[in-house]
Amino acid sequence: MILVTGAAGMSGTEIIREFSAQGVPVRALVRDLSRASALDLDGVEVFEGDMSKPETLSRALDGVEKTLLISSADPQMLETQCTFVDACKRAGVGHVVKYSGAETGFRRSKFRFAEMHAQAEEYLEQSGLDFTHLRPSGFMQVYLWETPTILQRGELRLAMGDITLAPIDAVDIAKIAVRLLQAPGQEGKVYRLTGPEALTTAEIAELIAKVAGRLVGYVAITPEQRREEMIAAGAPPYFADALLEQSIDRLRNPDAAVHLEAHRAFGVEPTRFADFAMRNRQIFGAPVAA
Repeated sequence: MILVTGAAGMSGTEIIREFSAQGVPVRALVRDLSRASALDLDGVEVFEGDMSKPETLSRALDGVEKTLLISSADPQMLETQCTFVDACKRAGVGHVVKYSGAETGFRRSKFRFAEMHAQAEEYLEQSGLDFTHLRPSGFMQVYLWETPTILQRGELRLAMGDITLAPIDAVDIAKIAVRLLQAPGQEGKVYRLTGPEALTTAEIAELIAKVAGRLVGYVAITPEQRREEMIAAGAPPYFADALLEQSIDRLRNPDAAVHLEAHRAFGVEPTRFADFAMRNRQIFGAPVAA
């Protein structure tokens, strides 16, 4: 039996959908059952529990052999994940796959969430449990969050200068994760995952514009401006501050590398950004066909 934590989030939901699509039974852990309606799928058992409160996890972990560890990016992320690793060890779970992240040349110590991931990985490695690290780059799905300014102003406003990134489709990650969790011999392995192309944000704006049938221009703003706009839009200050750190270090490491080793290892065709944009063209403002 496999348990996926953080199952109500974007990544977790995609992974649970992939398990169900493949007909593989899986357990999903969520903090609030009322927000888990998307997980009402064939072959999915949903459990309510809090990873930071081991007493709420006994039913979900009973009989589990492997877990995929995903949790929210918040100030308690490191403590939450380490507490969950301890709970897995007590419950007799044999193997934990840790969902982290990585970018080319990026200094993990300069971005608080990346540093927490690094510390959690080290804690897991020293726990005595079998482990695998899954480190995707930034998601293509984050560009969907920019649709308000795309639709209202025809602008993609980000603090990316003219650097390149190699974003990955969360659907690709889900396919890889589900196959990895079922594959033997994954103990101790580390997988870096990116999309198949290193793109500038201007190129991404052009691809969105093409499928949306409207003008979309990239407006390069400073990391500080980006933080102010996020706060004005209602983002928690802690999260906005973290992304400020991320943006500053990205600008110091302008050239993204492409890593498709995991795609090849698990037989997953990498999604190009143009195909992702086409799949989501109506979200980006393309008219609905009659």
